[in-house]
Amino acid sequence: MHQILVYADSLSWGIIPDTRSRFRFDQRWPGILELELQKAGVSVRIIEDCLNGRRTVWNDPFKPGRNGLEGLEQRIEISSPLSLVIVLLGTNDFQSMHNLNAWQSSQGLAAIVASIRRSPIEPGMPIPPILLVAPPQIQKAKGNIAPKFQGAETKAVGLASAIQTVAQELECHFFDAGAVTETSRVDGVHLDEHQHLTLGKALAAEVKPMLS
Repeated sequence: MHQILVYADSLSWGIIPDTRSRFRFDQRWPGILELELQKAGVSVRIIEDCLNGRRTVWNDPFKPGRNGLEGLEQRIEISSPLSLVIVLLGTNDFQSMHNLNAWQSSQGLAAIVASIRRSPIEPGMPIPPILLVAPPQIQKAKGNIAPKFQGAETKAVGLASAIQTVAQELECHFFDAGAVTETSRVDGVHLDEHQHLTLGKALAAEVKPMLS
């Protein structure tokens, strides 16, 4: 059986836009990915490690544990052996308390990749390949999260391209989620149910050849 770790934030945790509720496993894209791969005959288990507010390498001044580097090597060790690690991070780097640009966020992802690859996994277990997924372009935030993401739609311009460059330089797989879906029109940041479905199916088509 293949094990795939999804290391991500609220876009993958499945927060329902402008609420504090969560889509079911079979409604959010990691669950759809698992179900689609299983329907295609792939024996697979998706391990979700998705934390609301998780950054790449920066701290949240209001909530602890949102720095994506914290404990990452141990998470890889816990879940090994892994056939693939999917990383979908970056959106929270552009929260209003951070003055960051797309290149800086992409370098945070480069640090994430390095951390995964130096994880102290057991001898004989593989260093897993990594799929970097660029989040869809942030729109102007609406609703309850508007103050938190004020200006994010401007700061995040060029993120997908910057992540693709990092993926090429570090020999990771790359997928641009923005090529198949936008963010929710409800809050401008997260994903609606139909967008989770679209992304999950697209990623299943992308991931299946990696497992064969």
